[in-house]
Amino acid sequence: MSNSHPAFELVTSAEIESLGVRVEEYRHIKTGAQHLHIAADNPENVFLVALRTVPQDSTGVAHILEHTALCGSEKYPVRDPFFTMIRRSLNTFMNAFTSSDWTAYPFASQNRKDFNNLLDVYLDAVFFSRLDPLDFAQEGHRLEFAEMDNPDSELVYKGVVYNEMKGAMSSVGSQLWQTLSKYLFPSTTYHYNSGGDPADIPKLTYEQLVDFYRSHYHPSNAIFMTFGDIPAAEHQAVFEEKALHKFEPLQETISVGREDRYLAPLRVEEHYPLNEESLEKKTHIVLGWLLGDVTNLEDVLTAHLISGVLLDNSASPLMKLLETTDLGTAPSPLVGLDDSQRELVFVCGIEGSERDRADELEKQILAVLEEVAEKGLPYEQVAASLHQLELHQREITGDGYPYGLQLILTALTGATHRGDAIGLLNIDPTLEKLREQIKDPRFIADKVRQLLVENQHRVRLVLTPDNKLAERREAEEKARLAAIKAGLDENEKQRIVQTARALQERQQQEDDISILPKVGVEDIPPQLPEVEGEEVSLSDRKLTRYSTGTNGLVYQQLICALPEFSEEEKQLLPYYCQILCEVGLGNKDYLEVQQWQTRVAGALHGYTSSRTAIDNLQQLSGHFVLSGKALARNQAALTELMQATVEEARFDELPRIKELLLQTLARRDQSVVGNGHALAMAAASAGYNRAAYESHASGGLLGLRQLKTLVRDIDREQALENLAATLRDIHNKILKAERQFLLIGEGDRLQDFSRVLAPLAAAPVLPAADPNAPFDPRQTRELWVANSQVNFCAKAYATVPFTHPDAAPLAVLGGFLRNGFLHRAIREQGGAYGGGASHDSNIGVFRFYSYRDPRMAGTLKDFDASLQWLAEEPHKEEQVEEAILGVVGALDKPGSPAGEAKKAFHSALYGRTHQVRQEFRRRVTEVRLEDLKRVADTYLSPDRASTAVVTGQAGRAEGLDLGLTEEKL
Repeated sequence: MSNSHPAFELVTSAEIESLGVRVEEYRHIKTGAQHLHIAADNPENVFLVALRTVPQDSTGVAHILEHTALCGSEKYPVRDPFFTMIRRSLNTFMNAFTSSDWTAYPFASQNRKDFNNLLDVYLDAVFFSRLDPLDFAQEGHRLEFAEMDNPDSELVYKGVVYNEMKGAMSSVGSQLWQTLSKYLFPSTTYHYNSGGDPADIPKLTYEQLVDFYRSHYHPSNAIFMTFGDIPAAEHQAVFEEKALHKFEPLQETISVGREDRYLAPLRVEEHYPLNEESLEKKTHIVLGWLLGDVTNLEDVLTAHLISGVLLDNSASPLMKLLETTDLGTAPSPLVGLDDSQRELVFVCGIEGSERDRADELEKQILAVLEEVAEKGLPYEQVAASLHQLELHQREITGDGYPYGLQLILTALTGATHRGDAIGLLNIDPTLEKLREQIKDPRFIADKVRQLLVENQHRVRLVLTPDNKLAERREAEEKARLAAIKAGLDENEKQRIVQTARALQERQQQEDDISILPKVGVEDIPPQLPEVEGEEVSLSDRKLTRYSTGTNGLVYQQLICALPEFSEEEKQLLPYYCQILCEVGLGNKDYLEVQQWQTRVAGALHGYTSSRTAIDNLQQLSGHFVLSGKALARNQAALTELMQATVEEARFDELPRIKELLLQTLARRDQSVVGNGHALAMAAASAGYNRAAYESHASGGLLGLRQLKTLVRDIDREQALENLAATLRDIHNKILKAERQFLLIGEGDRLQDFSRVLAPLAAAPVLPAADPNAPFDPRQTRELWVANSQVNFCAKAYATVPFTHPDAAPLAVLGGFLRNGFLHRAIREQGGAYGGGASHDSNIGVFRFYSYRDPRMAGTLKDFDASLQWLAEEPHKEEQVEEAILGVVGALDKPGSPAGEAKKAFHSALYGRTHQVRQEFRRRVTEVRLEDLKRVADTYLSPDRASTAVVTGQAGRAEGLDLGLTEEKL
């Protein structure tokens, strides 16, 4: 029976038992708009509207339109309804995305009133956007004089997306993918950079943006997607009333065609900018294949299975080659299968190589594929990879994006290309078919031959470093701007000045935001959601277990209190965690162990956590955690694997340890540009207490520098042997440490699962480390130079621990400063992709930050100016309420069932019990304006600040002029 609104017709529906949902596909009768509804017993309702966007150049038109569409609409003609609604809402997710062939506007909320408010604003923004030319200038690109009112000063490019893409394209991984796509897709939209190439963005005109909006942002080209416990008909009534009834059908069908196939493989070489003196072993070599159509579910899962058997782990034949070959230092960051576009792409390759090794690498890769095509693979290995696909399908996620949004995004690719969107969610029947097919020993062999060995649509890309390329590009841009300026007459120069002034006035204007809907403090639920566990004894050790819906999975952790370590051991502890589950166990070498893990576990990894005491920032305690998950039927096997990992880990496979360190260095080196703001905040905070310092020294820039030194010295005599000996010492200490357990699963199995864990319950020998180890606080002013075209700025101030009464107003202050001052000053006027402030009560530090920022000195001044604004300008209590909503929304944001249980356990482990967090939440709801002024005056005096900036070579001189001390990476 159809549960649709009269304006819609039901196309098809399906119950998906493995996900516990019913999926219904509807069509809007008049316009043809598609509506996919995932009905679930879940109060976190999710909405997404996607438009097929198919750019034919790299001007970033779809990306700039995504930004500009959110800058005001017919019903809500305020300057920035999107960011305004973020702070007038209890949303659990709000964003907008530009992919290579779609643009999407999603949000999620657990509050029905809030959901309806956001739905109204989103529908108006997407279908009735104002597209003000000044918003295009702000969000996209514009010409401006370096001194705004001085036509004799240099001409520069400005714009949020322009700077965002300068930052994004600083990433070598992004450059690799974009360059490979250019050659894999010579004729379709994927040939272009949908986000925008900084060299091409200034070519986009306002008129082209409007034309693209009119042709693409139409219900006939739209896909509405919803998840949760609101019925489909309710959603459809709103869609119809607020938007759809106003449109006639679009005559044009927007789609992406299939790529013409090459008749022979293509080999290309390009360059990427690298601001380092030595370019040795910095070349990337990748091979990419174009496979089948993403709308064919069987082709998709078969390709995932092929990718899995070749690359799942270090024992998989292709991954084994990429990790062990002496032609490079690590597998490429692109390794794997991409299923986000019309046609599947399979990529493999290496980094840390030289251009003259490309022929040999291609020969070795093809030889591995030929061997698999000739001999096949053992059934157990193939079955293990299929097991990973099943586990991925069953797991209820939601600790990053909301679970419902993850399901929606899974289905979106199929819907975008008018394929079987429901099939992409309901993969069990196809998995069953694959289980039968892999019993044929020739199945995998023949598929590898068909999809890879004999597939002529193959591109080999050699991406080599050039330490003068960034300089040449910068010079080319300056010359282009100088030529533009030379061609301007006085009237044109004045128009540029007038546009800059008009934009500045627009950014400063106070809109009447009362026309936007809102929720208030009165809509906040009185209680923080609670997840209750049960503590039992397991051979005199503590076991905490949680009964929750895990859809047939079990999660278990061994938690050891960190004992005393030497300074050398502390430095190596992060690498011990990464290496532990990647080496051999007992008489098994690491290759056998990797296959064992793939057969029985969905994941097994070690990590450390540490937190200060809730009332004392100088007290720091930490734990080592060995965390695993598996299908419930494999719980005993998972426990056996975890026991072997703890008791039989061997650190004698020296080449493997070196290989793992090289891979870790490659990953961390590439992550700097994408995570620069967090790294800058960690560096700025590091001088205040031991917790902040250890974060910087393990996962921060200091840790990266230490890792580089470790890898550089690894080939010296006995260095690797000594490293392995220290790893053994760390392991032996953890073996003897105080331990306890965490178990999460479905209630009827917990008792059985608990008994299975008993062999892990060894008696402790070593006490936990002294939580009161001394630390000498200091202020820092640091400049870290990385391979970046943009800046990441941070300032930090020492504050108070979690239970201090001022922790709540400090948390609210971050949102207050961001909403009222920093967003406008740093993003809208300064052109950074993002900026804000936040309080970290775990380390007792208040931090300001900017992200992908073209400025440095101006941003650091704006951090201070925000405090002056707080102290001197008039403010409304409504602004405080908006900041409170943001803090409470983050506190109440739900995770997956297993994620919520883990969060509750680990919070309580460090004294942050439900009662303590509830009291903090209560204090947040009672914060007033005078509290914000008081805590800012008490703790945030600019002379007490520590500063850190992550920049590129172009920003080095400015940083040094500001008195920052250069720290070498």
